[in-house]
Amino acid sequence: MSNEAIDLKNFKSAKKVKPLKDESELSEEEKERLKILGLDEKAKRGGEYIQVDAYPILCRKKIKGLEVLPIVYALKEFEWLQDYLWKLVSSEKDKFTQAVAEDLDNGYFIRVLPNHKLIYPVQTCLYIRTESIAQKVHNIVIVEEGAELNLITSCSVHPHIGSALHIGISEFYVKKGAKLTFTMIHMWGEGINVRPRTGILVEEGGTYISTYITLFPVKSIQTAPVCHLIGKNAKASFISIIANYPNSCIDIGGEIHLEAEETKTEIVSRSVVYGGENIARGKIIAKSSKVKGHLECQGLMLSDNGIMKAIPELDSFFYDVELTHEAAVGKIAQEEVEYLMARGLSEEEATSLIVKGFLTVKIEGLSPFLQSHIDKTLELAKLGF
Repeated sequence: MSNEAIDLKNFKSAKKVKPLKDESELSEEEKERLKILGLDEKAKRGGEYIQVDAYPILCRKKIKGLEVLPIVYALKEFEWLQDYLWKLVSSEKDKFTQAVAEDLDNGYFIRVLPNHKLIYPVQTCLYIRTESIAQKVHNIVIVEEGAELNLITSCSVHPHIGSALHIGISEFYVKKGAKLTFTMIHMWGEGINVRPRTGILVEEGGTYISTYITLFPVKSIQTAPVCHLIGKNAKASFISIIANYPNSCIDIGGEIHLEAEETKTEIVSRSVVYGGENIARGKIIAKSSKVKGHLECQGLMLSDNGIMKAIPELDSFFYDVELTHEAAVGKIAQEEVEYLMARGLSEEEATSLIVKGFLTVKIEGLSPFLQSHIDKTLELAKLGF
């Protein structure tokens, strides 16, 4: 679905919904849904933030060196935060950013203080519980010099909602020598439109690792995060793991600007298309000498009713750079299915196993905890394949 096809007037303000007191007011069905996404009381977390529609129902930090607040409160408490607001994403970018700038429904502010390397992840959740609302959030994450943060953001919707819109503005600042590992897991619904708008700034020696996972039906997602590597030896990695279903349009890209010497990046996309339209975009721009970048798009077609597009783009303004890309779209080889069936699997089980193997990406630099979290999500999603 194109951005023009979404009429914001068709969605109610999330602020008109009566807020919940806390997570205990969620139904058991909702709690089980969120547990799949990692919101488990038994899991070890450095901090947590849960927002339902327009209102936070949980916001806490558990360790020293971490700040977690709803963005509305943070902007009131920290005057200096205005210097970070709308600096990496323009409020005038499109009608979705304008809507958030005009009518903010909160979001999270997370900051790790200098040289604090958090052991446990911080978990956030942006949850839509009400029919036909537009949830408009703005998130700001600052990882100060020498600090490290693993951030897991789970986005989902009440299982019985037919239509809603989620707009998420995120601005990530990775300071000198810092590291941010960001994992986003989406579990939406067949009538949900999703419009994230993301900007990232990485300073000298900093590292940003992004893993984006959406394995469940959704009406449409359109996003293209823009990352600027502005300091020497800065690194960025974008990985997306996508399942596309009938009547769904998923258009996911990534744009990385290599603006200092010896900066490095990779964009890796894995898509399985059961139907609908899938667009995998990737763009790397070399704005300095002695930089490296690799772009890889792979799509697996499992239906004649689907469309898969891989759109890689490499731009360079210098001769002494290394930029590469590869793109491939194909189907499961019948001999692979027959090989597994000969060893006792049914055709459905064999296909499911091959799909899971294709989607599983081992990510260099990702903590064992986050990798196991991704593997668990793939295992659960396999039930739907």
